[in-house]
Amino acid sequence: MAFGDLLDQVGGTGRFQIVHVTLLSIPVLMMASHNLLQNFVAAVPPHYCSAHSNVSQSQLSPEEILQITVPLDHKGNPHRCQRYTAPQWHLLDKNGNVRTDYKWDKLSTWEVGSFLCPRYGRRILVLISNLLMAVSGTGVAFSTSFSMYCLFRFGCGMALSGVGLNTFSLIVEWIPTRVRTLMGTLTGYCYTVGQLILAVIAYFLRDWRWLTLAVSLPFYVFFLIAWWFHESARWLALNNKPDIAVKNLQSVAKFNGHKEEGEKINIKTLQESMKKELSSAQGSYTVLDLFRTPHMRVMTLSLSAVWLSTSFAYYGLAMDLQKFGVDIYLIQVIFGAVDIPAKIAITICMSFIGRRPSQCGALIIAGITILINLLVPLDKQTVRTCLAVVGKGCLAASFNCCYLYSGELYPTIIRQTGMGWVSMMARVGAMVAPMVLLTGDYIAWLPGLIYGGAPIISGLAGVFLPETLGVPLPDTVQDVEERGSGIRSKPSPKETVILQDTQANLLKQAA
Repeated sequence: MAFGDLLDQVGGTGRFQIVHVTLLSIPVLMMASHNLLQNFVAAVPPHYCSAHSNVSQSQLSPEEILQITVPLDHKGNPHRCQRYTAPQWHLLDKNGNVRTDYKWDKLSTWEVGSFLCPRYGRRILVLISNLLMAVSGTGVAFSTSFSMYCLFRFGCGMALSGVGLNTFSLIVEWIPTRVRTLMGTLTGYCYTVGQLILAVIAYFLRDWRWLTLAVSLPFYVFFLIAWWFHESARWLALNNKPDIAVKNLQSVAKFNGHKEEGEKINIKTLQESMKKELSSAQGSYTVLDLFRTPHMRVMTLSLSAVWLSTSFAYYGLAMDLQKFGVDIYLIQVIFGAVDIPAKIAITICMSFIGRRPSQCGALIIAGITILINLLVPLDKQTVRTCLAVVGKGCLAASFNCCYLYSGELYPTIIRQTGMGWVSMMARVGAMVAPMVLLTGDYIAWLPGLIYGGAPIISGLAGVFLPETLGVPLPDTVQDVEERGSGIRSKPSPKETVILQDTQANLLKQAA
């Protein structure tokens, strides 16, 4: 009997799984709000240098003052960061033809220019992350300085990672294998819907403090709901807590109306069903094992490139909506809605064409559309927006493929470590993305070249990954090496010793 058989014994996809997945997915709706909140709370408002003292005291209108003190930029708009060394009075001497092609807005409140999950479990970190998100988000809304704002936003970033990774783990570890792909896709759609929700909330709450508070307060409710969640029985068994694991399985069986079947489960049954995974948990595997053997090393480097570039280009597009010249609320809706057909398309491709061509194709197409956008004139906003939407959809599809593909590539014995590594690479990409935008101040086309080139390069790197469609999941590092070499042999001596030691420990505990 395998662990999946135990899940079927306690109800499989019964009432517990439905309620469990639903309650875990609801916070994902608001994750998108915090992830892309900067598009609205950190949008750069129109601003200009202060007028000369002798001009500011004159009787001129704001339009006239702006015309004689601020030059035009390359787009024909008043320059935001330059001022004439002296007032250009002659510009007013044109039969009252005053330039009015600008919008004078107030500046924002601050003036312009002025690896825990494997050790502590999933449930406790979901609790902590929800509370941290709620408290940090509230702190952002009531910040009185930019430093305080950055500090609390840093807390939101930590909470965001905790909620995302542990929610996904809790979902997939309580549902049978046959529905994991479906559940993973549906959870991904929650994030997509969350992007649409953000646009609606931001449209009606124009004040950034109220907007931040509105997307943060629900996490207090999510924190209370999270107390009901059951810790992963699989994680409990792997961390020498088989008695609690059995108790949780029996609780789930009772909730699903299979109380008698649940009572048949005991510690010995649980340990027998997870013999191979328990053997893996007893080993001293570290992140270095991701690079120690040839095929694991190539696989990890390729996946690192795929995750980093996907996140890098995704946030490079999704967090710079102002540059498209379209209403920021409308473009947020469009960028969110494109994920729906994109994720459907990538799911179909993964199922029929394979994981590798789907992953590589999504990245290469995304990169090509971003590069083509560099050749489109700035005044062709509709064309530029359409190309950006296609690119963003391909990157969203790439993200959808990343999670499933990486989980199938890494062996059970080190899968959690591998997923943690590639997730870290994605965070690095997300951190670097805003920095690349700064290069546009010196070379206007450079950010687009970098955002477009990175996915293409990583798409080519993905060619070195093995195909996993219809292939059994690897359990050990040796399985990965054999798969890469096209052979099948016995487990390595190290893994054999671990398995023997674990079996002896299981017999002692059962006795």
